[in-house]
Amino acid sequence: MFAGALVAAGFAAPAYAAELLVTTSADSGPGSLRDALAEAAKGEGDAQIFVTTGDDIEIETPLVYEGTAPLGLYGSGQVIKSDKNVNLLSVSNGADLTVNNLSFQGPGGFSLEHRGDTDGPAGKGIFIGVPQDRTGIVHLDLQKVSVSDVAGHGVHVSDCSLADACGNGGGGAGSGSPASVSVRLTDVEISNAGQGRFDGDGLRVDERSEGDIVFHAQHSKFTGMGADGVELDEGEAGSVIATAIDSAFNENGTYCDPKLLKSFLPKDAKGKFEDGEMAEADVPPAITGSPDDACIEREVKLYESGSVKKYEIAIDLDDGFDIDEAGEGDLIAVLSDLEVKDNKDEGIDFDEADAGKVSFAFRDGEVEGQTDDGVKISEEGADGVTALVHDVSSKKNGGKGVVFEQEDEGDIDVVVVKLETSGNDHGDKTGLEVVQDGDGKGTLIVRDSNIEDGIDAEGVEVKDETMEKRASR
Repeated sequence: MFAGALVAAGFAAPAYAAELLVTTSADSGPGSLRDALAEAAKGEGDAQIFVTTGDDIEIETPLVYEGTAPLGLYGSGQVIKSDKNVNLLSVSNGADLTVNNLSFQGPGGFSLEHRGDTDGPAGKGIFIGVPQDRTGIVHLDLQKVSVSDVAGHGVHVSDCSLADACGNGGGGAGSGSPASVSVRLTDVEISNAGQGRFDGDGLRVDERSEGDIVFHAQHSKFTGMGADGVELDEGEAGSVIATAIDSAFNENGTYCDPKLLKSFLPKDAKGKFEDGEMAEADVPPAITGSPDDACIEREVKLYESGSVKKYEIAIDLDDGFDIDEAGEGDLIAVLSDLEVKDNKDEGIDFDEADAGKVSFAFRDGEVEGQTDDGVKISEEGADGVTALVHDVSSKKNGGKGVVFEQEDEGDIDVVVVKLETSGNDHGDKTGLEVVQDGDGKGTLIVRDSNIEDGIDAEGVEVKDETMEKRASR
């Protein structure tokens, strides 16, 4: 059997009830990938599809798997491509999906001036839609896979009733299934995705209801996305558990091009006021008539009296790696050996709101050239932040080098070891900021570090063992 040959060649394909071969590169008909997906969906058991044709597969319409049983799709380097703005592969009923050694390529050429969402949805590379009655865990496992040149998300798992209108984890709407979502990426490269619509990410997971998001990326790259390289949005009860090892998050967040949008901003794009000084009706209105009005965000904060405390109208740029966890649940992240460079907002931006703690560890990383902060970790609920940063370099970022914030009752405890910062925050020149802005306690321990652009600590006790060691010499 063909499966036996794959195992002999080193593929660890699981045992499946059905094995189907793709023997032609034709878009449809006997032996085609489309035909194999339809045949796999008819069975009740797990199915695996082996792409044996040596040619790339060009499609005119989306490939769709409508089954509910797990699906495995195995190739040997072939490209599934289309010159149409469509989803390349859709799994419509929340089935587990494994893909090995295949590439997915859209038509490319998308931008703010050449959008992919004006005549219909922006096409995605791989899409899994999770139905409301799904339980257990939805598994996505990609190995030796590349996705590129699609207008929308490169890879999207949506456990949200509103699909692309779901919004982010902190303020997103919609409902979801009881299921959790598990994404595992090994030797995956996603590039030039999301350039045809606002908020088009390289990899996006939307999870609502009580399920968790479990994410693991190893030896993977997320480069040149319109919005975030990776965005994980957990909007209700449930935790986010993320690991990233030996991976890169570079040059993301370029869709909302400031060169094309800056002229649409009002002259007075932001302001701060005393109570009673400015009425809400006097704030500049929401922007209309730009190439994509969604790119320009408008935020107004009011005093209890109803007068304006502050407002800002700005171009909405995006991050290298973004996590939003809202509702009951923790945000746990372990990062190692990462390259995070030249993203248009923060490089790493993790936010936890409501009940739940942040546990963060980052070892061996090079963070450089973001437009805003290099690393930003914030917690807005009553629980705390525990963080370790070890052997990380954060330099030449437009914002601060590394930021930790706790804005409520929780404690914040941060240890940095061998942290190198310089050239950050051209205004305040802050390499490391640790803030407890509520009623909790805070500690910061600094060891063997070189923070050339300084430490800004508010509401925390600082023990700088590096300076103590130098003073004792």
